[in-house]
Amino acid sequence: MTPPRQSDEPAVPPQVKQSTVKQQRAEQRAAKVEAFKKKEAQRRRNRRIAWITGSVAVVAVAAFVVTSIIVTAPKPSASYEAGSDGLTIEGVETFENTAGHVEGTVDYAQIPPAGGEHNAAWLNCGIYDQPVPNENAVHALEHGAVWVTYDPSLDAETVDAIRAKMPSTYEVLSPFDGLPSPIVLSAWNAQLQLDSVDDPRFAQFFEEYWKSEKAPEPGAPCTGAFEAPGRVD
Repeated sequence: MTPPRQSDEPAVPPQVKQSTVKQQRAEQRAAKVEAFKKKEAQRRRNRRIAWITGSVAVVAVAAFVVTSIIVTAPKPSASYEAGSDGLTIEGVETFENTAGHVEGTVDYAQIPPAGGEHNAAWLNCGIYDQPVPNENAVHALEHGAVWVTYDPSLDAETVDAIRAKMPSTYEVLSPFDGLPSPIVLSAWNAQLQLDSVDDPRFAQFFEEYWKSEKAPEPGAPCTGAFEAPGRVD
């Protein structure tokens, strides 16, 4: 009987085998821990990116809201009492123009017009940076508006100062060629020539003639009709 063949490889002691198994398990645990750490690091990066992106979006939205509020907020305007107190203002000229609707252009007695026949469509009140049709502007005067005209050569700072003294309704501001003075305020059948926007009579004229019952149709609409080119406010 042939004896069993013995292996040429040396026998591995049990303690060595146990040590090798422990090392493998330790390496596996270390690999799992390292993978977990990498995954957590990636999650933290993703959360940080999401937080930064969200913060930027919030800031952008906030900036948009603030800008919108600034852009759409009503501009400051002067405040006047409607009606007339019968105040006599030095330099104010008064006239006796008649009213009536006509077509085409009108040869007005005053420059700029302060009443008279006019177009059937009133000019929408507001601020214009271009000349407006006389016939439509006069119709706005008929409704109680005050029309402030200025020499086109006035600088932007002066025009802004004029705008700051205008009310928010029943007002028309526009440049006008050939004025007798740098600034002219016109109401129905009343007019005042001024050299400076700082003249206290500017406000006095509005207090006396703005939405005055002396107009043929006080309180009639000043919007919803004809809007000339150059409306800026």
